[in-house]
Order: sequence, then structure tokens, then C-alpha cells
Amino acid sequence: MMSIKAFTLVSAVERELLMNDQERVNIECVECCGRNLYVGTSDCFIYHFLLEEKVLPSGTVAFTATKQLHRHLGFKKPVSELRAASALDRLLVLCDSCISLVSMHSLEPVPSGARIKGASTFALNENPVGGDPFCVEVCILSIKRRTIQVFLVYEDRVQIVKEVSTPEQPLAVAVDGHFLCLALSTQYIILNYNTGFSQDLFPYCSEEKRPIVKRIGRQEFLLAGPGGLGMFATVAGISQRAPVHWSENVIGAAVCFPYVIALDNEFITVHSMLDQQQKQTLPFKEGHILQDFEGRVIVATSKGVYILVPLPLEKQIQDLLASHRVEEALVLAKGARRNIPREKFQVMYRRILQQAGFIQFAQLQFLEAKELFRSGHLDVRELISLHPFLLPTSSSFTRCHPPLHEYADLNQLTQGDQEKMAKCKRFLMSYLNEVRSTEVANGYKEDIDTALLKLYAEADHDSLLDLLVTENFCLLTDSAAWLEKHRKYFALGLLYHYNKQDAAAVQVSLKAF
Repeated sequence: MMSIKAFTLVSAVERELLMNDQERVNIECVECCGRNLYVGTSDCFIYHFLLEEKVLPSGTVAFTATKQLHRHLGFKKPVSELRAASALDRLLVLCDSCISLVSMHSLEPVPSGARIKGASTFALNENPVGGDPFCVEVCILSIKRRTIQVFLVYEDRVQIVKEVSTPEQPLAVAVDGHFLCLALSTQYIILNYNTGFSQDLFPYCSEEKRPIVKRIGRQEFLLAGPGGLGMFATVAGISQRAPVHWSENVIGAAVCFPYVIALDNEFITVHSMLDQQQKQTLPFKEGHILQDFEGRVIVATSKGVYILVPLPLEKQIQDLLASHRVEEALVLAKGARRNIPREKFQVMYRRILQQAGFIQFAQLQFLEAKELFRSGHLDVRELISLHPFLLPTSSSFTRCHPPLHEYADLNQLTQGDQEKMAKCKRFLMSYLNEVRSTEVANGYKEDIDTALLKLYAEADHDSLLDLLVTENFCLLTDSAAWLEKHRKYFALGLLYHYNKQDAAAVQVSLKAF
């Protein structure tokens, strides 16, 4: 496993803000909605914080949490779960098997006292079936019966719309439209609560490990499978992605594209959904909560709340390229397409292809380099400029900034190895010959043909004469001096003849004999 820094772990809420010196008080659940962070505790309090994010001069991110208020719910049981319904300005709070509605700002219960009793857990439908913006669809797992209930929750009332029986006691649920992804006692299933049709996914033992069911996108879920596998399933009951190998003891999981993040008793692990490889491991002891909220990933111990801050994908790609991990960089770059506007992505991706091409070129992987240069629409003068004196003196070319590679010239790239230098020049001859008659050459045919002539002359290559007796754009002054230097008098005569300077051609041809 080769690591990459995809995330940094940043403290958001220190213990002192929550519980002062109350050792026995623990964090039970968290919810984040925009800048609003809510924490439920074991002594039946809800805390509301405002999060402020700052980028420090060093480039790192820091969070400041400012406590707004806290309120006791009036029970002696822990606050088990919190979910925000921002359109209603409501928090759904699960405590003592009862879901109640409180204001997101005052934390006061709604005057109507609306609540849902007998719930072991619940999930909001993020792809709701109805079109009413002033209600949320909530799926409840019943605490006593093998039953699932679907409710519509309004600002001050709740309404049951469906009740479905299951073959075993349901333990965890995620919702997408009419589809429920359920962890039962011995297996995961997909259930369409509208039609009643269910489909088995795969077995697991709830007595041995905690089930994990997460909706990660439209009609797709992430599940904790057997053998320490994080498995993906669609509402059709199939997997469109390969599983990731995580710990046997995973207690929480989340997705922050293109990564799957998993939490166990000692570590946070980061796997790529693109190539299934483990990319990062962060030590994190005693963690028991890992959730993602609109792209923000939060982890918590019983005493503190932390945020996993992703490094920009472009920075991750550049770090991979700097480590010469070309394939991983290209996979990550392609995966980034969905997160970046089309035009910006095309510019970024072309540059990455060009950088990758130079990495392969420096490793003498010429076939791979050629394909990357072509795909990335490389200005071929970037390659020519590695070879001193090949570009005409009249050329206006300057290397792009920031540079595509770290090399001043071919001598530095090959560390003076003459055999490697000769291979690089042979590749350049071949590449220039291929591209000189294509659109790649448009706008700087003189630079390409003049460089090709110089390479041919220096290598005493048979193609020198072929170049000069066919249509070419070799610049006379530069090319003549180079041919004279390398005593290629017959070629020099052909150059003069092509440029309609026959008197000079005759004069030179006398030298050739």
C-alpha cells in the first residue's frame, strides 16, 4: 500500500465546551447542517454550536465552535440520534425510543407535542417520493415488532403513510425513494415499500458485528459485508463497483467522493472507490461516530468532535505525480471529472496528462509517454526545448508556467548518460516525424522541421535527405549553419535549392565532392 494524504483531521469541539469536568457525560450523536453543529449527550442534553472555518497562513484549515445554547430534553436517557430537517427548521430527536420535534434554533419542543413512539432508529429519505417541500419523509424501525413505518413529518405534526412487515427484526436502514436498504438479523435486503417486493443481498451475522447501511448516492448504498468488505449495492440489488477491503471491526463508514472512509477502534482508513486501494490511515482511538453531512465528514469520540478535511483533489493529484505514481494520478484525475466544471476539468486534465507524459519520458517509457503527450495535446516545443539548441534562434517559445517537469535539459534528465540521451533523441526524431504533418504542428511547423533537421544531421540519419527533397518548413539560416557545422554539404545544397538559392546550392555542392 502506498499512502497519499487525502484528509487531515481537525478538532472542531473540545471536551470543555461540552461537559466541563463531568467525566461521566459522553457524546452520543452529532448532526451538522451548514454551519450548525448539534451534539446529543448521554445525560439527555442537546448542544448547538456555530462552526467557523478558517484557512490559516500555512494553508491548513482550523475550526472554531461557538456555543449558542444547550437544552435538556427532560428524560433520563441518552440522546440517541439527531437529524436536521432544515426546510422545516426542525431537529428530529430520538431519545428513549421516541422521536420528537424541536426547533433548530431555540431547541424548544414544538407546541403541538408531535412525536413518534416505539422507534429503535430512523432515516430521512434524501430522494423523497412526494413533491411537498414542507415535509420530510422518515422511515422508522419499530422497537418491538418486525415492522417498518414510513411517516411524513411536517413542522408541527406527523402522519403515518405506510407500514411494512419484515421477515426478521430490522436493525439498520437507509432510504432512497420507495427503496429501503435494510440490515436484518442475518442478512441485508432491498425492500420496495410501495410494492412490497424484496430482494436478498448477502448474509451477515448481527451478533458478531454492527451492521452498516449508508446511502451514498442516487439509488446506491454502502454496506459492511462479510470478511471485512465494504460492499456497494444498488436498489436493483446489484453492485456496480468492486468492494473495498477494510477492517473486520468497522463501526462506521462514510463516502466523500472518490473515497470510502471507515472507522474502527483504532484507526480511520481511507480507500479509493476508483481503484479500491487503501490510500491513507489516520490513528484515531476510541472513535465511535463517523458520518458525512453534505460533503463534510465528522468523526467523534465520547469526548470530542473532529472534522476530516479533504485536501483539494488537484493537490492530491500533484502529490501523486511528484511521487511518480502516474497511474494513480490519472485514475484520480478521471474520477474528479464529476466534481469539476467541464471546461476547467479539460484544462486541468490535459496538463496532468502532459506532466504524466514527461514522467514516463524520463523513465524511458516512450510508448506510454507518446500516448500521454498526444492525449494531452502537448505543445511539442516543450519536448524539443529539453534538447539544447534544437529550437531556432527566432522561435518565440517559452516553457509553460508552472513547469510541466523538473528538468532543465536532457543532460540533467539523463544525468549525463550518453546511451539514455541517444534513446531520448531517437524517440524525439520519431515523434516529430509523426506529428509534423498533423494538426499538432499547426502554428509552429518551422520549429518542428528545423529541430528534426538538426537531429537527423547530428545522428547522420538517412531521413535527412528525404526531409529536404519533400515539402518542409526548415528555417534557412538556422538549418544552414547546423548542416555546415556537421559537414552535411549535400544536404545543405538541397536546402539552398529548396529555398530557390541555386547559386549557393552549386557553390556548396562543390564542397560535397
